Amino acid sequence: MKPIVNYPRRRSWLCLGVAGLLAACAVGPDFQAPPAPAVQQYTAGVQPLATVSSAGAGGAAQRFDAGMDIPAQWWTLFHSPQLDALVREALANSPSMAQAKAALRQASENLGSQVGASRYPKVDLQLGGVRQQIDTAALGIPNVPQAGPFTLYNASLDVSYTVDAFGANTRMLEGLQAQVDNQAAELQAVQLTLAGNVVTAAIRQASLQAQLAGTGRMLQLQRQQLAIMQQRFAAGGIAERDLKNQRTLVAQSEAVLPALQQQLAQVSHQLAVYLGRAPAQAGMQPLALDTLTLPDRLPLSLPSTLARQRPDIRAAEATLHQASAQVGVASANLYPQLTLSGSVGAEQGRIADLANSLNVWNIGLKLMQPLFHGGELRAKKRAAAAAYDAAAAGYQQTVLQALQQVADSLRALENDAEVLQARTKAAENARDSLAIASRQYQAGGVSHLSLLDAERQGLQTELDRIVALAARYADTAALLQALGGGWWNAEPSAAR
Repeated sequence: MKPIVNYPRRRSWLCLGVAGLLAACAVGPDFQAPPAPAVQQYTAGVQPLATVSSAGAGGAAQRFDAGMDIPAQWWTLFHSPQLDALVREALANSPSMAQAKAALRQASENLGSQVGASRYPKVDLQLGGVRQQIDTAALGIPNVPQAGPFTLYNASLDVSYTVDAFGANTRMLEGLQAQVDNQAAELQAVQLTLAGNVVTAAIRQASLQAQLAGTGRMLQLQRQQLAIMQQRFAAGGIAERDLKNQRTLVAQSEAVLPALQQQLAQVSHQLAVYLGRAPAQAGMQPLALDTLTLPDRLPLSLPSTLARQRPDIRAAEATLHQASAQVGVASANLYPQLTLSGSVGAEQGRIADLANSLNVWNIGLKLMQPLFHGGELRAKKRAAAAAYDAAAAGYQQTVLQALQQVADSLRALENDAEVLQARTKAAENARDSLAIASRQYQAGGVSHLSLLDAERQGLQTELDRIVALAARYADTAALLQALGGGWWNAEPSAAR
């Protein structure tokens, strides 16, 4: 996974002769894309091929398919028009997207300006006029009559061109192109991150809304239980400790509600910001978890292709390419620079005469060879090489983190399915227990208090199932995001 860079042998002075023919020999390293990760799977041990299944909505088994491609709008795999509308609004209105697009335009314009400055001659037109007087006595000609002030007009056309003999400009353009590639990948990364954040926030908002409703119903049952127990305590039917335990349970549930409300408010405010709205405009209707469809097939790209898919890895590769080009620029600065220049113009006492005469011209050739700069140029080359080494290490770290994110998502999906399976079984058992308690209560076999307790247990197991279900949806989105999000399948017009 270590990047490969070929350092060619130092070009001979033959390049200087070729420079006369306006050809260039680009010194410095020739960049090659780093090799793909050599590993064959993401997780240690046996990599999961599918998850377990459970009854109910969101409990289907998920199979990981290496041959399945990721759609550009990967969030549509959840089959939720409301979720799709939220993501599209965020991509259209988020300031982070506008910022990334502007940065890409800036990098493109910087490249365009440098192309014009380095590949073509510079041509400048100068026009001027000066009012002056000559003192002939000061020139040693005392017997000549003193002339009055006069005006001298001049016009010139200047042309200059620096021959890219050793590739300094070529490497500079290479680095600027790499910067454009970096900003393009950064734009893809912002889009992927924004879509993932919106999906995750919407799922969490739906989960908190369901938890808040379930906790409210459970608190209502607990208060009914407390009222019955207070009556039984007054009649001497239960111990005071049992009454205090129930009061503690009610107080604990009452404390949960404000915490859930705070979390719901925070995620709603965050979702509004993702959509480009102010938090005060966070009035969107939360999703309902049962409106989402859990994808039963999930793509699982090979580690060898992940580097070509992940925008952050592509951005790190572009940064590495730019650092390689800077080594070439620093290397070229050690060699001679050849500049061709020429000028043609006229100097006349009247403006009308400027166009009729060309009495001033020059043509020049300048060769500049650095001889002694106190070690500055070689130190800059060593610094550029060190920057390249740092970029190479950064690239390797980005790849490792990408592999980790996919591995974490796979294990999370595997464990989430098992947790949801267990929570679903617990909820089914609680529903069966409630059905039995209801029949016994109708037959007079159990008290109203026992019936309420069975209902409370059923609500608690359902709350636990909701949390497990939301985690499964969120980690599905995390896997799709960790694999790169399918930006390569987007329409060209939609990608800009």
